[in-house]
Amino acid sequence: MPRSTRAVGALLAAVAALALPAPAHAVTTLKLATLAPSGSAWHDLLRELGQAWEQASGGQLKVKVYPGGAQGSEGEMIRKLGIGQLQAAALSNVGLHDVVPEPQAFSTPLLFADEAELRCAFARVQPSLEAAFERRGLIPVQWSVVGAASLFCTTPVGTPEELSRRKLFAWEGDPGSAEAWRAAGFHPVVLSSIDLVPALQTGMVDCLANVPLYVLTAHLFERARHQVDLPWGYLMGAVVVRRDAWEQLPAELRPRLLEIARRLGERIDRESSRLNTGAVEAMRRQGLQTLPADPAAWRGALERTWPALRGPVVPAPFFDEVRAARDACRSAGAPPAR
Repeated sequence: MPRSTRAVGALLAAVAALALPAPAHAVTTLKLATLAPSGSAWHDLLRELGQAWEQASGGQLKVKVYPGGAQGSEGEMIRKLGIGQLQAAALSNVGLHDVVPEPQAFSTPLLFADEAELRCAFARVQPSLEAAFERRGLIPVQWSVVGAASLFCTTPVGTPEELSRRKLFAWEGDPGSAEAWRAAGFHPVVLSSIDLVPALQTGMVDCLANVPLYVLTAHLFERARHQVDLPWGYLMGAVVVRRDAWEQLPAELRPRLLEIARRLGERIDRESSRLNTGAVEAMRRQGLQTLPADPAAWRGALERTWPALRGPVVPAPFFDEVRAARDACRSAGAPPAR
Protein backbone atom coordinates (compact mmCIF):
# COMPACT_ATOMS: atom_id res chain seq x y z
CA MET A 1 0.00 0.00 0.00
CA PRO A 2 1.42 3.44 -0.92
CA ARG A 3 2.58 5.55 2.01
CA SER A 4 0.05 8.32 1.20
CA THR A 5 -2.82 5.84 1.24
CA ARG A 6 -1.72 4.52 4.61
CA ALA A 7 -1.52 8.07 5.99
CA VAL A 8 -5.03 8.92 4.80
CA GLY A 9 -6.35 5.69 6.33
CA ALA A 10 -4.72 6.48 9.67
CA LEU A 11 -6.16 10.00 9.63
CA LEU A 12 -9.66 8.73 8.91
CA ALA A 13 -9.37 6.20 11.75
CA ALA A 14 -8.30 8.94 14.15
CA VAL A 15 -11.22 11.16 13.13
CA ALA A 16 -13.65 8.26 13.56
CA ALA A 17 -12.27 7.57 17.04
CA LEU A 18 -12.77 11.19 18.03
CA ALA A 19 -16.38 11.00 16.85
CA LEU A 20 -17.17 8.06 19.14
CA PRO A 21 -18.71 8.89 22.56
CA ALA A 22 -16.36 8.57 25.53
CA PRO A 23 -16.83 5.26 27.36
CA ALA A 24 -19.15 5.64 30.34
CA HIS A 25 -18.05 4.52 33.78
CA ALA A 26 -19.46 1.14 34.66
CA VAL A 27 -22.32 1.29 37.14
CA THR A 28 -22.25 -1.13 40.07
CA THR A 29 -25.63 -1.86 41.66
CA LEU A 30 -25.71 -3.32 45.15
CA LYS A 31 -28.85 -5.12 46.24
CA LEU A 32 -28.85 -4.64 50.03
CA ALA A 33 -31.23 -6.57 52.28
CA THR A 34 -32.20 -5.91 55.89
CA LEU A 35 -34.72 -7.06 58.49
CA ALA A 36 -35.28 -3.42 59.49
CA PRO A 37 -38.97 -2.66 58.95
CA SER A 38 -39.89 -0.46 56.02
CA GLY A 39 -40.02 3.16 57.12
CA SER A 40 -38.08 2.52 60.33
CA ALA A 41 -35.17 4.74 61.33
CA TRP A 42 -32.69 1.99 60.40
CA HIS A 43 -34.27 1.57 56.97
CA ASP A 44 -34.20 5.34 56.38
CA LEU A 45 -30.51 5.51 57.33
CA LEU A 46 -29.64 2.68 54.94
CA ARG A 47 -31.46 4.49 52.14
CA GLU A 48 -29.51 7.61 53.05
CA LEU A 49 -26.28 5.60 52.82
CA GLY A 50 -27.23 4.51 49.31
CA GLN A 51 -27.98 8.07 48.25
CA ALA A 52 -24.72 9.39 49.73
CA TRP A 53 -22.71 6.65 48.03
CA GLU A 54 -24.35 7.33 44.67
CA GLN A 55 -23.60 11.03 44.96
CA ALA A 56 -20.01 10.49 46.12
CA SER A 57 -19.36 8.02 43.29
CA GLY A 58 -20.78 10.27 40.61
CA GLY A 59 -23.40 7.67 39.85
CA GLN A 60 -20.96 4.77 39.56
CA LEU A 61 -22.58 3.05 42.54
CA LYS A 62 -26.29 2.53 43.16
CA VAL A 63 -27.85 0.82 46.16
CA LYS A 64 -31.30 -0.80 46.19
CA VAL A 65 -32.49 -1.52 49.73
CA TYR A 66 -34.90 -4.40 50.47
CA PRO A 67 -36.33 -3.83 53.98
CA GLY A 68 -38.56 -5.78 56.33
CA GLY A 69 -37.22 -9.25 55.58
CA ALA A 70 -38.30 -9.05 51.93
CA GLN A 71 -35.27 -11.21 51.09
CA GLY A 72 -35.99 -13.65 53.92
CA SER A 73 -34.39 -14.25 57.29
CA GLU A 74 -30.79 -13.29 57.96
CA GLY A 75 -29.80 -16.88 57.21
CA GLU A 76 -31.47 -16.61 53.82
CA MET A 77 -29.74 -13.29 53.19
CA ILE A 78 -26.40 -14.97 53.90
CA ARG A 79 -27.27 -17.72 51.41
CA LYS A 80 -28.17 -15.14 48.76
CA LEU A 81 -24.94 -13.26 49.40
CA GLY A 82 -23.08 -16.50 48.83
CA ILE A 83 -24.59 -17.09 45.40
CA GLY A 84 -24.60 -13.46 44.31
CA GLN A 85 -28.35 -12.79 44.41
CA LEU A 86 -27.52 -10.10 46.97
CA GLN A 87 -24.36 -8.02 46.98
CA ALA A 88 -24.82 -6.46 50.43
CA ALA A 89 -26.80 -6.87 53.63
CA ALA A 90 -27.28 -5.20 56.98
CA LEU A 91 -26.97 -8.08 59.42
CA SER A 92 -26.70 -8.74 63.11
CA ASN A 93 -23.87 -10.73 64.63
CA VAL A 94 -26.36 -13.57 65.10
CA GLY A 95 -27.22 -13.69 61.40
CA LEU A 96 -23.55 -13.57 60.41
CA HIS A 97 -22.66 -16.61 62.48
CA ASP A 98 -22.62 -19.22 59.71
CA VAL A 99 -20.10 -17.21 57.70
CA VAL A 100 -18.24 -15.05 60.23
CA PRO A 101 -18.85 -16.37 63.74
CA GLU A 102 -16.41 -14.03 65.50
CA PRO A 103 -18.89 -11.15 66.16
CA GLN A 104 -21.05 -13.50 68.22
CA ALA A 105 -18.54 -13.01 71.03
CA PHE A 106 -20.07 -9.61 71.76
CA SER A 107 -23.41 -11.21 72.63
CA THR A 108 -21.87 -13.46 75.28
CA PRO A 109 -24.15 -13.09 78.32
CA LEU A 110 -22.72 -10.74 80.96
CA LEU A 111 -19.26 -10.68 79.36
CA PHE A 112 -19.22 -6.85 79.44
CA ALA A 113 -20.10 -4.63 82.38
CA ASP A 114 -21.55 -1.90 80.16
CA GLU A 115 -21.51 -0.46 76.65
CA ALA A 116 -18.37 1.63 77.25
CA GLU A 117 -16.47 -1.55 78.08
CA LEU A 118 -17.88 -3.25 74.97
CA ARG A 119 -16.79 -0.37 72.72
CA CYS A 120 -13.33 -0.28 74.21
CA ALA A 121 -12.83 -4.01 73.68
CA PHE A 122 -14.28 -3.86 70.15
CA ALA A 123 -11.82 -1.15 69.11
CA ARG A 124 -8.93 -3.34 70.26
CA VAL A 125 -10.01 -6.41 68.27
CA GLN A 126 -11.47 -4.68 65.20
CA PRO A 127 -8.47 -5.30 62.90
CA SER A 128 -8.46 -9.07 63.43
CA LEU A 129 -12.26 -9.12 63.20
CA GLU A 130 -12.29 -7.38 59.82
CA ALA A 131 -9.52 -9.67 58.57
CA ALA A 132 -11.80 -12.63 59.37
CA PHE A 133 -14.51 -11.06 57.18
CA GLU A 134 -12.16 -10.50 54.27
CA ARG A 135 -10.97 -14.11 54.39
CA ARG A 136 -14.60 -15.11 53.82
CA GLY A 137 -15.17 -12.77 50.89
CA LEU A 138 -17.00 -9.96 52.72
CA ILE A 139 -16.08 -6.36 53.41
CA PRO A 140 -17.63 -4.83 56.56
CA VAL A 141 -18.17 -1.19 55.58
CA GLN A 142 -19.99 -0.10 58.72
CA TRP A 143 -20.36 -1.26 62.34
CA SER A 144 -22.93 -0.28 64.91
CA VAL A 145 -24.10 -1.27 68.36
CA VAL A 146 -27.74 -2.14 67.80
CA GLY A 147 -28.32 -2.25 71.54
CA ALA A 148 -28.25 -4.29 74.71
CA ALA A 149 -30.48 -7.35 74.56
CA SER A 150 -32.72 -8.11 77.51
CA LEU A 151 -35.21 -10.86 78.24
CA PHE A 152 -38.89 -10.48 77.33
CA CYS A 153 -41.41 -13.14 78.40
CA THR A 154 -45.12 -13.82 78.16
CA THR A 155 -45.28 -14.31 81.96
CA PRO A 156 -43.12 -12.80 84.74
CA VAL A 157 -39.65 -14.29 85.18
CA GLY A 158 -37.44 -13.19 88.05
CA THR A 159 -34.77 -15.87 88.45
CA PRO A 160 -32.83 -18.37 86.35
CA GLU A 161 -34.85 -21.14 87.99
CA GLU A 162 -38.07 -19.59 86.71
CA LEU A 163 -36.59 -19.19 83.24
CA SER A 164 -35.61 -22.86 83.24
CA ARG A 165 -39.33 -23.67 83.25
CA ARG A 166 -39.98 -21.53 80.16
CA LYS A 167 -39.33 -22.09 76.44
CA LEU A 168 -36.63 -19.71 75.20
CA PHE A 169 -36.34 -18.62 71.57
CA ALA A 170 -33.05 -19.52 69.85
CA TRP A 171 -32.00 -18.35 66.38
CA GLU A 172 -32.29 -20.86 63.57
CA GLY A 173 -28.95 -21.76 62.02
CA ASP A 174 -27.07 -21.25 65.28
CA PRO A 175 -27.16 -24.64 67.03
CA GLY A 176 -24.14 -23.78 69.16
CA SER A 177 -26.04 -21.00 70.90
CA ALA A 178 -28.92 -23.39 71.58
CA GLU A 179 -26.41 -25.72 73.24
CA ALA A 180 -25.13 -22.79 75.29
CA TRP A 181 -28.64 -22.13 76.61
CA ARG A 182 -28.96 -25.80 77.51
CA ALA A 183 -25.65 -25.59 79.39
CA ALA A 184 -27.19 -22.81 81.47
CA GLY A 185 -30.17 -25.05 82.30
CA PHE A 186 -32.62 -23.38 79.90
CA HIS A 187 -34.86 -24.91 77.21
CA PRO A 188 -34.27 -23.34 73.77
CA VAL A 189 -36.70 -23.59 70.87
CA VAL A 190 -34.91 -23.08 67.56
CA LEU A 191 -36.89 -21.03 65.04
CA SER A 192 -36.47 -18.51 62.25
CA SER A 193 -36.99 -14.93 63.40
CA ILE A 194 -39.91 -14.59 60.98
CA ASP A 195 -41.73 -17.39 62.87
CA LEU A 196 -41.37 -15.75 66.27
CA VAL A 197 -44.69 -13.86 66.37
CA PRO A 198 -46.88 -16.92 65.75
CA ALA A 199 -44.70 -18.95 68.13
CA LEU A 200 -45.41 -16.46 70.92
CA GLN A 201 -49.10 -16.47 70.04
CA THR A 202 -49.39 -20.25 70.21
CA GLY A 203 -47.21 -20.74 73.29
CA MET A 204 -44.50 -22.52 71.33
CA VAL A 205 -42.10 -19.91 72.78
CA ASP A 206 -42.40 -18.10 76.11
CA CYS A 207 -39.32 -15.86 76.16
CA LEU A 208 -36.86 -14.17 73.85
CA ALA A 209 -33.77 -12.00 74.29
CA ASN A 210 -33.47 -9.03 71.97
CA VAL A 211 -33.09 -5.27 71.91
CA PRO A 212 -36.15 -3.22 72.91
CA LEU A 213 -36.55 -1.44 69.57
CA TYR A 214 -36.85 -4.72 67.68
CA VAL A 215 -39.32 -6.06 70.24
CA LEU A 216 -41.43 -2.93 69.74
CA THR A 217 -41.28 -2.64 65.94
CA ALA A 218 -41.91 -6.37 65.42
CA HIS A 219 -44.86 -6.17 67.86
CA LEU A 220 -43.39 -8.96 69.97
CA PHE A 221 -44.21 -7.11 73.18
CA GLU A 222 -47.92 -7.57 72.47
CA ARG A 223 -47.40 -11.12 73.75
CA ALA A 224 -44.10 -10.85 75.64
CA ARG A 225 -45.15 -8.13 78.09
CA HIS A 226 -42.65 -8.83 80.89
CA GLN A 227 -39.06 -7.54 80.63
CA VAL A 228 -36.22 -8.63 82.89
CA ASP A 229 -34.22 -5.47 83.64
CA LEU A 230 -30.78 -6.92 82.92
CA PRO A 231 -28.62 -6.36 79.79
CA TRP A 232 -27.65 -9.90 78.76
CA GLY A 233 -25.33 -9.09 75.89
CA TYR A 234 -24.94 -6.73 72.98
CA LEU A 235 -26.33 -7.06 69.48
CA MET A 236 -23.86 -5.77 66.91
CA GLY A 237 -24.83 -4.74 63.43
CA ALA A 238 -22.73 -4.63 60.28
CA VAL A 239 -23.31 -3.64 56.69
CA VAL A 240 -21.33 -6.10 54.62
CA VAL A 241 -20.58 -6.07 50.90
CA ARG A 242 -19.39 -8.96 48.77
CA ARG A 243 -15.69 -8.50 48.18
CA ASP A 244 -15.95 -9.03 44.43
CA ALA A 245 -18.65 -6.34 44.14
CA TRP A 246 -16.64 -3.94 46.31
CA GLU A 247 -13.51 -4.43 44.23
CA GLN A 248 -15.40 -3.52 41.05
CA LEU A 249 -15.37 0.05 42.37
CA PRO A 250 -12.35 2.27 41.64
CA ALA A 251 -9.73 1.79 44.35
CA GLU A 252 -9.41 5.55 44.88
CA LEU A 253 -13.15 5.81 45.59
CA ARG A 254 -13.40 3.12 48.29
CA PRO A 255 -11.84 5.08 51.21
CA ARG A 256 -14.35 7.87 50.62
CA LEU A 257 -17.24 5.40 50.68
CA LEU A 258 -15.92 3.80 53.86
CA GLU A 259 -15.72 7.19 55.56
CA ILE A 260 -19.34 7.93 54.60
CA ALA A 261 -20.39 4.55 56.01
CA ARG A 262 -18.37 5.12 59.22
CA ARG A 263 -20.08 8.45 59.85
CA LEU A 264 -23.43 6.80 59.21
CA GLY A 265 -22.53 4.12 61.76
CA GLU A 266 -22.02 6.82 64.39
CA ARG A 267 -25.47 8.19 63.61
CA ILE A 268 -27.00 4.72 63.78
CA ASP A 269 -25.41 4.26 67.21
CA ARG A 270 -26.89 7.52 68.47
CA GLU A 271 -30.27 6.74 66.97
CA SER A 272 -30.24 3.18 68.30
CA SER A 273 -29.55 4.38 71.84
CA ARG A 274 -32.30 6.99 71.64
CA LEU A 275 -34.79 4.66 69.97
CA ASN A 276 -34.18 1.76 72.38
CA THR A 277 -34.82 4.06 75.32
CA GLY A 278 -37.93 5.40 73.62
CA ALA A 279 -39.07 1.87 72.76
CA VAL A 280 -39.08 0.82 76.41
CA GLU A 281 -41.07 3.92 77.34
CA ALA A 282 -43.55 3.30 74.50
CA MET A 283 -44.03 -0.35 75.48
CA ARG A 284 -44.54 0.60 79.13
CA ARG A 285 -47.32 2.94 78.08
CA GLN A 286 -48.92 -0.05 76.38
CA GLY A 287 -48.62 -2.41 79.34
CA LEU A 288 -45.03 -3.66 79.43
CA GLN A 289 -43.94 -4.61 82.94
CA THR A 290 -40.22 -4.22 83.74
CA LEU A 291 -39.02 -6.58 86.46
CA PRO A 292 -35.92 -5.75 88.53
CA ALA A 293 -33.11 -8.29 88.34
CA ASP A 294 -30.13 -9.01 90.58
CA PRO A 295 -27.11 -9.55 88.29
CA ALA A 296 -25.44 -11.72 90.93
CA ALA A 297 -28.42 -14.10 90.91
CA TRP A 298 -28.16 -14.53 87.14
CA ARG A 299 -24.38 -14.53 86.75
CA GLY A 300 -23.78 -18.16 87.69
CA ALA A 301 -26.30 -19.51 85.17
CA LEU A 302 -25.31 -17.16 82.35
CA GLU A 303 -21.57 -17.71 82.75
CA ARG A 304 -22.18 -21.43 82.26
CA THR A 305 -22.88 -20.52 78.63
CA TRP A 306 -19.31 -19.28 78.10
CA PRO A 307 -17.55 -22.66 77.66
CA ALA A 308 -20.31 -23.73 75.25
CA LEU A 309 -19.80 -20.54 73.21
CA ARG A 310 -16.00 -20.56 73.19
CA GLY A 311 -15.07 -22.92 70.37
CA PRO A 312 -18.42 -24.32 69.18
CA VAL A 313 -19.88 -20.85 68.44
CA VAL A 314 -16.99 -18.36 68.51
CA PRO A 315 -13.48 -19.46 67.46
CA ALA A 316 -11.59 -19.97 70.72
CA PRO A 317 -8.62 -17.71 69.80
CA PHE A 318 -10.93 -14.80 69.02
CA PHE A 319 -13.06 -15.38 72.13
CA ASP A 320 -9.89 -15.26 74.19
CA GLU A 321 -8.74 -12.13 72.35
CA VAL A 322 -12.03 -10.38 73.15
CA ARG A 323 -11.88 -11.42 76.79
CA ALA A 324 -8.27 -10.20 77.06
CA ALA A 325 -9.28 -6.90 75.44
CA ARG A 326 -12.11 -6.57 77.95
CA ASP A 327 -9.70 -7.17 80.84
CA ALA A 328 -7.29 -4.58 79.44
CA CYS A 329 -10.13 -2.10 79.16
CA ARG A 330 -11.11 -2.74 82.77
CA SER A 331 -7.55 -2.13 83.89
CA ALA A 332 -7.53 1.14 81.96
CA GLY A 333 -10.97 2.17 83.18
CA ALA A 334 -12.71 1.26 79.89
CA PRO A 335 -12.67 4.69 78.21
CA PRO A 336 -15.19 4.97 75.36
CA ALA A 337 -13.76 3.92 72.00
CA ARG A 338 -14.92 7.18 70.47
